Amino acid sequence: MASTDESGPDAPQASLSGTTPPTRPPADGAAPGTGMPRWLPRAMVLALALVAVFQLGSWAFHQLIGLLINILIAFFLALAIEPAVSRMSAYGMRRGLATFLVFLGLLIVSAGFVTLLGSMLAGQIIKMIEDFPDYLDSVINWVNGHFHTDLRRVDIQEGLLHSDWLRKYVQNSATGVLDVSTQVLGGLFQLLTIGLFSFYFAADGPRLRRALCSVLPPARQVEVLRAWEIAVDKTGGYIYSRGLMALVSGVAHYILLQALGIPYAPVLAVWVGLVSQFIPTIGTYLAGALPMLIAFTVDPWYALWVLIFVVVYQQFENYMLQPKLTAKTVDIHPAVAFGSVIAGTALLGAVGALISIPAVATLQAFLGAYVKRYAVTDDPRVQGHRTTRGSAGPGLLTRARGLWERRSGTSEHTAADSAGTAGSEATDSGPTDAGRADSGATDPGPTDSGSSDSGRRDSGSTDSEPRDSGDGSS
Repeated sequence: MASTDESGPDAPQASLSGTTPPTRPPADGAAPGTGMPRWLPRAMVLALALVAVFQLGSWAFHQLIGLLINILIAFFLALAIEPAVSRMSAYGMRRGLATFLVFLGLLIVSAGFVTLLGSMLAGQIIKMIEDFPDYLDSVINWVNGHFHTDLRRVDIQEGLLHSDWLRKYVQNSATGVLDVSTQVLGGLFQLLTIGLFSFYFAADGPRLRRALCSVLPPARQVEVLRAWEIAVDKTGGYIYSRGLMALVSGVAHYILLQALGIPYAPVLAVWVGLVSQFIPTIGTYLAGALPMLIAFTVDPWYALWVLIFVVVYQQFENYMLQPKLTAKTVDIHPAVAFGSVIAGTALLGAVGALISIPAVATLQAFLGAYVKRYAVTDDPRVQGHRTTRGSAGPGLLTRARGLWERRSGTSEHTAADSAGTAGSEATDSGPTDAGRADSGATDPGPTDSGSSDSGRRDSGSTDSEPRDSGDGSS
């Protein structure tokens, strides 16, 4: 029978004394008794720690995103009021006091506007509630007259009062009062947060810039200060241009509303001016809706006139007023502005729509300071003119004109050469004819035939020399 010993040649052999030899040490990087490298547990712990830190950071960012948005709004607000604060501090006023006065003026204007607008809305709501029975009677009479029905206001009011829909609506409204109050308090707290941060950013602007530049090398400090200056110029220019357009829009709409006899014309004009300019894209429609509603309560035709005026004025503002005012302040293409508003709305909502245009204008100006520009070639295709198919050379008319000019020049040169040749021939033949005339005039007659014959022989010999030379050469 064969041996069943499965021990290989590498198996530890027992020594002659009966003791086993020592075991081999583990491979480098492997833990004793296992095949796992020593660095693997440490790497797994590090990876788990990184994942935990990332999850914690993501959770903290989502919790603080509201505060970060408020700080961003406060920063842009501080940039907007920076020119006014700097101008006041240049006259010897402290920056803290100058910032306080600017914020006090903004607060007074905002509070007055909100108070006037709130009183106007409250008065209109009360008036609509008081006039609701008359409106309902007019609608019932119109329906009865056109559809031959027999509706009465009392029946409709009883049906509304005893309907389940009205009861559920009142209950839901009562439960929603607490939510509305909470939202109002939250909004006031956000406004307070934005005001405090913007006040500190504007009052301590030089100290903030100094602290930021202290951790950067000199070359980077110049770039940061340049970016800060560009941001102040563009944001301040945006606010200035929008404020000026809001003033023009408010005056124009006030004239219309006052001419039509619409109540609360000054407040409505301020509403249209501010909302249409500082809420991009949809601000025009929101601003025009309220005056149209108030005008409709006076006369439906007045609402139509307000709509027509809003549309016409919007075209005037987009194509004539806005390009002239924003050419030197913001200097941003309308398509770029529209795209930036959409992107800002998608990222930050209404806040992104408000700060998108000054942010993009600042970025465009900052990049423009570092982008090298070249002179544009004088090519017709730059202006949108197409060339002939298959070639980028001159057109058919240009080539025909050049051919005509070349032919005209050739014919002129040919005529000039012909005239020059004729003149030279006339000059060469002139002395010969004169000599013949002289010889004819001095002919002595038959008495001097010998001399004349000798002269003829001499001339004949002279004339024959070219022939002989020609014959010889040939």
